[in-house]
Amino acid sequence: MLLNVIEQTPEPSALCNDTPLVFLHGLFGRARNLGFVQRRLATTHRTLALDLRNHGESPHGPMSYPIMANDVYETLRHYTTESCTLLGHSMGGKTAMMLALLHPDIVKSLIIVDIAPGRGGFSSLDLPQKLETVVFPPKLDLHEANTLLQSVIPDNAVRQLMIQNIHLGDNPGWSIGLDDILTALPLIMDWPSIPENAYYTGPTLFIKGENSPYIHPDNYPIMQRLFPNYTLESIEGADHWVHADAPKCFLACVERFLATQT
Repeated sequence: MLLNVIEQTPEPSALCNDTPLVFLHGLFGRARNLGFVQRRLATTHRTLALDLRNHGESPHGPMSYPIMANDVYETLRHYTTESCTLLGHSMGGKTAMMLALLHPDIVKSLIIVDIAPGRGGFSSLDLPQKLETVVFPPKLDLHEANTLLQSVIPDNAVRQLMIQNIHLGDNPGWSIGLDDILTALPLIMDWPSIPENAYYTGPTLFIKGENSPYIHPDNYPIMQRLFPNYTLESIEGADHWVHADAPKCFLACVERFLATQT
């Protein structure tokens, strides 16, 4: 499956790093969620932000991490012959890890944001359980969408995330592959079994939010087995949405890692 891509590149007169940077968003997100990071790094790198399947403007279909990793592989091979640095948050981080394990030839290095190769990563989002029961009126604007979802999604941050997945205006409705996502949710929250001989030896940076539970010492053994050249950095005061909670610290952390890859 070819995914929707937002590409940003340096100005023609600017120096450009040879390694493309690829951004993979989290559950119920979309390519533009990492927009500020992409805009900054696009001054020195070719950047590609992808809508994963069932999200944004990409096609819909059954989901699992091997399936999503192969989507990314097919899409990247459509855009470049180079190996890439992948930056993935949450579900996007698991997808990036799976791609590195399945197709290490296309991955020069990894940046995994607040997720580990294990079960978990989404409970703090207080995932709504009744999205499929939402009844949309004939017409809907942004304010009305917020009111419509309040009873189903009390948390404002999560509600704003979900509003971006609604077609507003006439004949509103979910723009995402909601049924496919909900069917696959147990797989998305989990992590598949990996053969003992599977690992990725490239440089790997895990970035965790100091206040987030999704990378913890219990994860270190499997991180070490699958990604033996990993390092871990913690962003002070940040929760799961590290790039939004501490954008300057997050960007500085990413840029330090990228500087070691040149």
